[in-house]
Amino acid sequence: MARYIFVTGGVVSSLGKGIASASLGALLQARGYKVLLRKLEPYINVDPGTMSPFQHGEVFVTDDGAETDLDLGHYERFTGVNTTKYDAVSTGRIYSDVIAKERRGDYLGATVQVIPHITDAIKDAILKLTEDVDFVICEIGGTVGDIEGLPFLEAVRQLRNELGYRNTLYIHLTLVPYIPTAGELKTKPTQHSVKELQSKGIQPDILLCRSDRPIGGEEQRKLALFCNIKPECVIEALDVSTIYQVPISYHEQGLDREVCKHFGLEAKTSPDLSIWKRIVETILRPEGDVTIGVVGKYTGLLDAYKSLRESLIHGGIANRVHVNIEWINSEELEEANKINLMEKLAPLHGILVAGGFGERGTKGKIAAIQYAREHKIPFFGICLGMQMAVLEALRHIGGFEEANSTEFGPANMPAVALMTEWIKGDIVQKYFPGEDLGGTMRLGAYNCHLTPGSKVHEIYNSSIISERHRHRFEVNTTYLDELENCGLYTVGTTADGLLPEVAERRDHPWFISVQFHPEFKSRPFRPHPLFADFIKAALHQNRLI
Repeated sequence: MARYIFVTGGVVSSLGKGIASASLGALLQARGYKVLLRKLEPYINVDPGTMSPFQHGEVFVTDDGAETDLDLGHYERFTGVNTTKYDAVSTGRIYSDVIAKERRGDYLGATVQVIPHITDAIKDAILKLTEDVDFVICEIGGTVGDIEGLPFLEAVRQLRNELGYRNTLYIHLTLVPYIPTAGELKTKPTQHSVKELQSKGIQPDILLCRSDRPIGGEEQRKLALFCNIKPECVIEALDVSTIYQVPISYHEQGLDREVCKHFGLEAKTSPDLSIWKRIVETILRPEGDVTIGVVGKYTGLLDAYKSLRESLIHGGIANRVHVNIEWINSEELEEANKINLMEKLAPLHGILVAGGFGERGTKGKIAAIQYAREHKIPFFGICLGMQMAVLEALRHIGGFEEANSTEFGPANMPAVALMTEWIKGDIVQKYFPGEDLGGTMRLGAYNCHLTPGSKVHEIYNSSIISERHRHRFEVNTTYLDELENCGLYTVGTTADGLLPEVAERRDHPWFISVQFHPEFKSRPFRPHPLFADFIKAALHQNRLI
């Protein structure tokens, strides 16, 4: 039977529940246990697919095509375990399922209420497909006291009664702030947060206390006394130099030891954390550095490119170098003259044009691509970045000024067009204009066939790869001959050979653009080959400058 760990947060948001959950998963794995991580999201959206990146950050896509919270990316990067659609549970999804059952008459005329119907649905979602794992770590989004999170807290409260004390564990992550004028750490915010949690019928078993400095024995004893917790279960969650140091830090503070002790699984040996120590050593003591410019339109909120940022760091780990990331707002490039463009792009050792939706900022992306092509700077285009590379080639080399994407309106030369039919597995999926935006894209993992002899084939060392997608528009195959005349060759296609997936230039040291999102499959202990090779090319560029 699986054991369940519920992670809640208090005082303020963005304390790092996702990193804490992922790090605990990594520690339990290092002790030989099989883990599964889930995110319970109180927001009423069914998923974050239609939410603005400025509000919610990155939309992380799973192999099975679920659009999920960015914390699932942390889960995968720290544990290497691929998440699924069942690992992202929102209020919107729960209510949609319950209302659908009510409409079908599944409740036999009963009055449908939050308790028991909504809480039962939440519990079913938590328990679903957990038979083959040792631990299920469930992170509850938001903070204790949020009205939206009450049904989730009630559900996990009920689960302790149903599964038993020895099969459930409550971890509460909270803030212990330092007040400079008083010259001391303050425990009162944590006390109030725990009191709020207790008012919901939940007594935390372990406290994770975020702080920018050691808490000290006196404060730990005070927290233990007022929060009704054993002193050894008040764990410091100190700031560290890199998030990949968190598992090591938590182990040193005894988190995994106390978790195992709670479940009666006290281990005789310490977990093997050598892989994390090697990663941290590489990050903190690099042998060089490169500067990569990431061109996008969501640079005002870096969480919008969370997986992209981490994948570039992974590429640096593979090459033992530090990656300096320059975040460049693509709209600023639209306004820049040639001199300003040179000032922004000339110091870069590599240029990456990120994905996105809509026309805003695309002229700036095209300007960056043109600069990378003409000045032989390593270029990496992802999703919309590939589509803009197509438009750049047709417009600036082929002379087709009308080449455009139908995403931006009617086009006389639709070099990028709306995809209305595609195949997933054995099923033909279709999109009809006017359908809901949510779930109408090509989502999830698809096979891609690479052309032998191409640079990307050499990088992957394989003819068939699987990568995750999230897009509605495709490169129009009508214009592939024109693209080849412009020096941009299709070297990767969908399994049926119909849709272009990868394009590269042969007249350039490193110019690769892909329709998929390779950043979703990169891990610190297994950097994605495209990012590793891109950073390698940027390192070579650095030595040339």
